[in-house]
Amino acid sequence: MRVVRPLVIAAVATLSIAVAGAPALADPEDVHVLTTGSLAGPAVAVGDVLTAAVAEGTTADFFTAAGGSTGIRCAQSAFTSTVVDNPVAPGVATESTTDHTFASCTANIFGVTRVNSVTVNNTPFATTVDSAGVVTVSGTETAPIKTTLSLGTILGSVTCVYTSVNLSITGAVSNEDNSISFAEQPFAKSSGPITCPSSGFFTARYAPVLDTTAEGTPIVFTNLEPETE
Repeated sequence: MRVVRPLVIAAVATLSIAVAGAPALADPEDVHVLTTGSLAGPAVAVGDVLTAAVAEGTTADFFTAAGGSTGIRCAQSAFTSTVVDNPVAPGVATESTTDHTFASCTANIFGVTRVNSVTVNNTPFATTVDSAGVVTVSGTETAPIKTTLSLGTILGSVTCVYTSVNLSITGAVSNEDNSISFAEQPFAKSSGPITCPSSGFFTARYAPVLDTTAEGTPIVFTNLEPETE
């Protein structure tokens, strides 16, 4: 993840109330996976750019253990994705997550005095959003989801590099706040001195997801299968 994307991931994209003057609603039989303004709103167009920042009052966290509280918290984080395909629901929309950034980060790791930067490497990442409400951000063997942390210590700065376990991270969409949430997504240290924790777990909630290409920058919704609503 970049100053602010390990991740973050990716992603990483989808989703309050229709604004006055919004386009006419889509035919119920032709509603797409990603829509704007409402669940039955216009389809998000291929090529549109979606973005979201961490939900107000929350942080993007990289903790050293699942369920722990030791690690790094970033008050600023955001992702940017471009829609590649948006089929009729139920289905799987595809995106390319081109940017994931982190900033205003602090750490409570023993020996760490400051966080210089958090950078997500190897973008873009292939990203899917399906009608089951699952977001998957995927790297490859040659270009994994990789996050580089530059940390200040009493002995100087160190660089810690982490890669996602199983080459991907997964999140969940919610139409209640048009969010994408990632919970304790695992990363393993691929390089760095002993000062660097051996693992990291990424948690963040991004909301609301906005279509920055469409007129008025509307909120994005995901049309879920009935049993997952």
